[in-house]
Amino acid sequence: MTRTSWRSSPRHRSRVKVLAATILAAGLAAALPRMNWHHPERVVDSMSIAPAVGMPGAPTTSADGLRQRIADMENRLRERPHDGGAAVLLADALLRQGRVTGDGHPAARAAEVLRIALEDNPGSYDALRLLGAIDLSQHKFRDALDVGRRARDLRPGDAWNYGVIGDALIELGEYDQAFDAIDTMARLRPTAGAYARVAYARELCGDLPGALHAMQLAASATASRDPEAQAWYASQLGELYLRMGRLDDAEREYRRASFMFPDYLLAMVGQGKVMAAKGKQDEALAIYLQQLRRTPTVDLASRIGDLYAGHGDTAQAEHYYQLAEDLAGPPIAQTDATLVLFLAEHDRKLPDALTLGKSIAAMRSDIFTEDALAWTYYKTGRLKEAFSASRRALRTGTRDSQILRHAAEIEHAYHATS
Repeated sequence: MTRTSWRSSPRHRSRVKVLAATILAAGLAAALPRMNWHHPERVVDSMSIAPAVGMPGAPTTSADGLRQRIADMENRLRERPHDGGAAVLLADALLRQGRVTGDGHPAARAAEVLRIALEDNPGSYDALRLLGAIDLSQHKFRDALDVGRRARDLRPGDAWNYGVIGDALIELGEYDQAFDAIDTMARLRPTAGAYARVAYARELCGDLPGALHAMQLAASATASRDPEAQAWYASQLGELYLRMGRLDDAEREYRRASFMFPDYLLAMVGQGKVMAAKGKQDEALAIYLQQLRRTPTVDLASRIGDLYAGHGDTAQAEHYYQLAEDLAGPPIAQTDATLVLFLAEHDRKLPDALTLGKSIAAMRSDIFTEDALAWTYYKTGRLKEAFSASRRALRTGTRDSQILRHAAEIEHAYHATS
């Protein structure tokens, strides 16, 4: 896949709004069987050679398969604490489990395992390259970028590293460099992970049909022994159909994802979004409440609050809005603008939201952070700053409905007072 195959228009730019490491985890299976370890500073236990989860001869990426791989590798590490291969295989499975559940604890454990492995064996290329994916999953984008570049310098021909670099740069808002990394990845190894990144790139540019085509390629390139990745790609297809207003197609993909991997979080929440878009508020509420009990998130609590508000139940709405704030945690813990946008959309603690928005925007300038900042400026009456931030949020040519809605309201207010 060449550069011109997906960047044929000046509007083509890139996006990773979901956890960046989700795509990276899906690509690891193809790389692990060729692991090569070096131990220049100390003798390390020989690694436990085994195929990566989802590969022939290994457990599938079903819920039971992931649990089996995690238990097996944890047992091996207890018996042989310096088994570097077991550490990498365990970290891979933990990343998969984390994106299934939406829980950050598996990624934290994966980071711990890999850092111990790197202390034992600083020359371990395979532990280093996977650490970049874990840094991405924990929103440590500068760290991920550093790790990706270090791994790339060690092996410039490994497409994986360009995926890590591209994802990190996208999250930081450094799009042109990110596109170059994605181009290189796709050229070196046009796998499902590369196609998925192309899909995000096209989506950010406003090319939803092109994004859909690339995500379909990603789905078709996924192995049958990898139901978790199949469910993830089907969920992403559902998201794209939803953004295109093709609700029946979106529902079909979400249900397909749930069939491939029962109770898959992204698919279940997606079905709730389809129900809400179809005006079936009670069905949407039931789905959201069920998923909130499984995996409490800011997004779910906010959606539930909005549904109750729509029903006129202000007490329940406030309960879930407060829960959303509580789930987000303190300002110091924020690594993206999710809380900022929630507060601005619901006219809550606007001075605090603005302070937090400016702090996050100082660390990253992706279009979603710029949009959240713009909307918060708008809600606090600072129209000049709102207009400037909104222009920055539009710079990729995105057709994101929320960004466009905010931009239209801000522009109207700005020109009305100019």
